[in-house]
Amino acid sequence: MASKLMIVESPAKVKTLGKYLGSDYMIRASMGHIRDLPVKRLAVDVDKNFEIEYEILDAKKKTVTELKKAATNATEILLATDPDREGEAIAWHIAHILKGKTQGKIRRVMFNEITKSAVQEAVQNAGEINQNKVDAQQARRVLDRLVGYLVSKELWSVITRGLSAGRVQSVALRLIAEREEEIEAFVPEEYWTISAQAKIAQADPFQVKLVRMGGEEAVVAGGELAEKVVADLTSKSANIFDLRHRTTKQKPNAPFTTSTLQQESARRLHMSVKRTMMVAQKLYEGMDVGDEGAVGLITYMRTDSMRMSPVAVNMARDFIKETYGDRFLSEKPRQFEKKGKRTQDAHEAIRPTSTQYPPEKVKKFLDKDQFRLYELIWNRFLATQMADAIYEGVTIEVGVGELGLPAAGQEKGTDGQPQYLLRALGRRLLFSGFRTLWGEEENGDNGKGGKEEEKAVDLPSCLFEKAREENAKEIPCPEIGDEAVVSDIDGEQKFTQPPPRYNESSLVRTLDELGIGRPSTYAQIISTIQDRKYVIRDDRRRLEPTELGRTVNSILVKEFEDVFNVKYTATMEEALDLVEEGASWTDTVRTFWEPFEKDIEKFKSRRSEIKKTTMASTGRTCPECGEGELVERWGRFGKFISCNRYPDCKYIEKTAKGEKAEPEATGRTCPKCNEGELVKRAGRRGEFIACNRFPKCDYTEDLSVPQFSIPCPREGCGGMITAKKTKRGKLFYGCTNWREKKCQVAFWEKPVEKPCPNCGYALMTIKDDSLVCPECKHKEPYSGEEAGSE
Repeated sequence: MASKLMIVESPAKVKTLGKYLGSDYMIRASMGHIRDLPVKRLAVDVDKNFEIEYEILDAKKKTVTELKKAATNATEILLATDPDREGEAIAWHIAHILKGKTQGKIRRVMFNEITKSAVQEAVQNAGEINQNKVDAQQARRVLDRLVGYLVSKELWSVITRGLSAGRVQSVALRLIAEREEEIEAFVPEEYWTISAQAKIAQADPFQVKLVRMGGEEAVVAGGELAEKVVADLTSKSANIFDLRHRTTKQKPNAPFTTSTLQQESARRLHMSVKRTMMVAQKLYEGMDVGDEGAVGLITYMRTDSMRMSPVAVNMARDFIKETYGDRFLSEKPRQFEKKGKRTQDAHEAIRPTSTQYPPEKVKKFLDKDQFRLYELIWNRFLATQMADAIYEGVTIEVGVGELGLPAAGQEKGTDGQPQYLLRALGRRLLFSGFRTLWGEEENGDNGKGGKEEEKAVDLPSCLFEKAREENAKEIPCPEIGDEAVVSDIDGEQKFTQPPPRYNESSLVRTLDELGIGRPSTYAQIISTIQDRKYVIRDDRRRLEPTELGRTVNSILVKEFEDVFNVKYTATMEEALDLVEEGASWTDTVRTFWEPFEKDIEKFKSRRSEIKKTTMASTGRTCPECGEGELVERWGRFGKFISCNRYPDCKYIEKTAKGEKAEPEATGRTCPKCNEGELVKRAGRRGEFIACNRFPKCDYTEDLSVPQFSIPCPREGCGGMITAKKTKRGKLFYGCTNWREKKCQVAFWEKPVEKPCPNCGYALMTIKDDSLVCPECKHKEPYSGEEAGSE
């Protein structure tokens, strides 16, 4: 009979750990936090040194009773919650509840990976709860509650009920909103690029671009100058002015941290940050891989360390040597170190737990997203121990016309610098090394906008030294001074580009670089600002602030500049890290609270004034009272028009009255008839998109339906659950395969990608302040909707 009790967070770990620990252990799951701050009260006494009022969550009362019962006869209790601050706090709360209910000693167990050796070693080295970690978590929780509860309440008073602010969430919104302001204020500048085809000897022609004129950087600002340059290039002789070769080595990237995994998953797999973390959690907790049963495939996925254990490094090197050969192995074992003060090195980087499970071997046991993410983690980890990729680079410059200036002592193809200099860059892979697994990097947004960057082009093989050496046939070797023929000269008008909107990958990178929040919270941050309708995704999956989001941001930045400030928020993160090293958590919170309290009091005194800034005048007199002015206000369902004498006058218009608005062009072709143009119109249920050939074409898009999409939970369906409306306009969520596969999965309440901890159903639905399982009706609090969350 089991005499020892191990408590974990997730029920998904129970099966995996039971296989490793044997019959001496009972394993129970807390299913996350069992105690927390009450949802409907501040529960932090700022006058009593920030004394916290905790309570057992309603949904966990049954769980607590079961844990107490299991602890009664246990000779030892091992708290094996997740190895981070949040997990440490959960262990502390469990220990508090079980204290006095058991005769056994309560000890803390942590493992970075769920493998037999790691679990058994962790049990043998069980220790005590780290109070500093607990205090760091409490400090963060109190700060988030103070900001979330108090600021959200003020937003309700000046805009509308149901809004929220968060200590980190609102700074993320600020970044997105300010980037939008940059884009709107951007003034494009005209410039022209001059390109041509160059041919030397018997080689195929290649593209060159103008880079210098008259010995200076080429700046072609207008069409008139562009025409003159094209005419000059057409009439003048050309030769090879310079030809440079270089051999370069490219090293692999570090193994994944939480932040870099989220970025690369979004970029390569087009997987949301939230989805990435959910899939990674499953890979960590354990997947059933056939006869072997449940196996934890990756190490803990919430880490900002790049460290890899020597055992893991040797494991990777042995696999590379056996699979790819000695040539593909790096000269010596590689380790990586993250720069910056905020790295927490308690855990390893994210990596596979064993090379016994290559992606192809376990593919049949994983769904599509699980396999793709596991393969990404596998390839990144093994690449760290592979040889550098080796490239030969070539720069060829073609000079046109004589400028007659000295060439700075360099022997080029002429006695002086050319009037025009055209350049081409080329690169050839000599040895793939780690790129065998990781592939070539795709070009993406540099986040800066401006002019296009110079890119490599295909060059003739005769320009590459290594290509000539490898080719058995003799290839003529071009030399500086050789004649070149420039043809097909073309000038193209372009304009400098504004910085792009953030996407999830670039926002995570920016938050991480600025030291805002923790990587483990990024998924919740990005999810929350979209759930609150502060931000939507545009047609390129980039994050665009809504009018509501910009209104909220404007108020927060103006009234709480010292709180929702990038630098200040990063400083607070550093202060929280110091608490984990032993600093007083109450002193840290007090440093924040004292100026914040003054801001709150100032806001309260200016409520009426601030509220007026959120209303837009229509210039119309109220038709009901004849005294007030009609203004646009924010409501629960968006903007509406009402009398400014409310509550004395309760006149309301759900939609603006008056002249019918002209259809607004979208610039899109109708996907149904391929002839008409899609235009935005106003209807009795709000704005919608329609074909301008109506009634000949009846294509429409309902803009009142929120953007929403998660995988259908029905096995083998492959569809997506999206937001829809009934004929009567009621919102619901149903599968896109309802016609093709007659999938009838649908929900009235909004679903979220969170498996039910009770029955394992793939999602739960939001009802009031709770998550409810559609299958077994299991119910638990929904912290994601809480005002105090990041």
